[in-house]
Amino acid sequence: MDEQFPDSGRTMGGNTPEFSVAEISGAIRRVLEGTFGRIRVRGEITEFKRYPSGHLYFSLKDEGGKLSSVVWRGTVSRLGLKPENGVEVIAMGKISSYGERSSYQMVIDRLEYAGEGALLARIERLRLRLAADGLFDAERKRPLPFLPRVIGVVTSAQGAVLHDIRTTIARRFPHPVLVWPVPVQGEGAAERIAQAVAGFDAIEGHGGVPRPDVLIVARGGGSLEDLMAFNDEAVLRAVAACRIPVISAVGHETDTTLIDFVSDRRAPTPTAAAEMAVPVRAELEAGLAQRDARLRGGLERTLQLARARLDRAAAGLPDLPAVVENARRRLDDRAYRLDLALPTRMEQLRSRLRNASDRLPAPQMVLALRRADLARIDAASQQAMAGFLHRRVSTLRGLRVPPAILVSQLRASTSRLAGAGGQLDSLSPQAVLERGYVLVTDRAGRPLAHAAQARRATQVTMTFADGKVAARPLRSGETEQGHLDL
Repeated sequence: MDEQFPDSGRTMGGNTPEFSVAEISGAIRRVLEGTFGRIRVRGEITEFKRYPSGHLYFSLKDEGGKLSSVVWRGTVSRLGLKPENGVEVIAMGKISSYGERSSYQMVIDRLEYAGEGALLARIERLRLRLAADGLFDAERKRPLPFLPRVIGVVTSAQGAVLHDIRTTIARRFPHPVLVWPVPVQGEGAAERIAQAVAGFDAIEGHGGVPRPDVLIVARGGGSLEDLMAFNDEAVLRAVAACRIPVISAVGHETDTTLIDFVSDRRAPTPTAAAEMAVPVRAELEAGLAQRDARLRGGLERTLQLARARLDRAAAGLPDLPAVVENARRRLDDRAYRLDLALPTRMEQLRSRLRNASDRLPAPQMVLALRRADLARIDAASQQAMAGFLHRRVSTLRGLRVPPAILVSQLRASTSRLAGAGGQLDSLSPQAVLERGYVLVTDRAGRPLAHAAQARRATQVTMTFADGKVAARPLRSGETEQGHLDL
């Protein structure tokens, strides 16, 4: 007791020693630090606060009490996990006192999850919450590209994982690999992984850095605590929001993390993830060669069948040269018969035309008949007029009509007769000829109304008012003097 509380020589009321506040605080601090030294404390994190200075303050509690704790800024990066309220942990550090507030606290330099049970409970709570948000739905998972041009890898720059992925891709189908190195465990690993996934997704590909067509998020095996960065909510939401298809390859085949549920494909190992990302080039070439051979064989068989059908069709066709020769012979025969039949037909038509023209009356006969009719009509008219006059005279004598009236009636009748005679003269063909017109007929006596008809005739007859004149029409292009008729 004397060593812990040195006697200051001051007493008050007998032998009771007297101490200053600083002495008491220092003595308590030495007792706490000397008695407990470095310790491990298990408890649940509560009242967690991160101050602007970088220090972390929280409390560890259990059923029986609560212990104030602090993590200094320099120790945060080596803490081992990200402290959160409600997480049961095992804290390692030492007990110290804070004299200004008469309190004691635990200065922590290392945190571990308090067994797999606590970790699994925390993971299960997060899984249920993310599943309710739809991050695990199969509908939102994207298919992997068949032949990616660039493959992005989010993993540690050290270790065998990156080497396995590169060698597998180079062996199967060489493609460019773009690596974003990150820590895969410890304090800050989750934030770095989430930033890497979001960074790959933000690449547009227009600059010098190409945009990956598929991402591989990978790490080697480890304990459940080592894989906790891939159960972090920030990482899971970054993977869910990534527009690039993501393959998760975390741990060994038996290890399962929440990133396996969010990613588009889950690979049991990093090597298997590389095999999912790219096909085997040799197998593709062999498959193409096989398809090429099958296509060529099928095409050859199709051509053979087509040739066979063509040969059968050609065998069924007649001899084309013979068909053409027969057609040519029939054409020659038809042409010869046409040459013979055409003049005969023309002669038949001419004969029918001559017979028809022979049955037609000649214009002279028609004119003579019309003149005879006119003469008969004139004689009948004169006779009728004489009888009429005679009867009128007889009547007038019987009636004793004055001569002047008879003369007047006679003049009127004479005038009517003269008018009728004039009309008859105007309708007479002879009157038309008297006016200077000429009637042109061919040898058969058919009237020719057009010059083309007259040119085709060998001889024409022109009927004038006082007689007929025979003439020969001039051919096209000749005149009486032998000049061209334009």
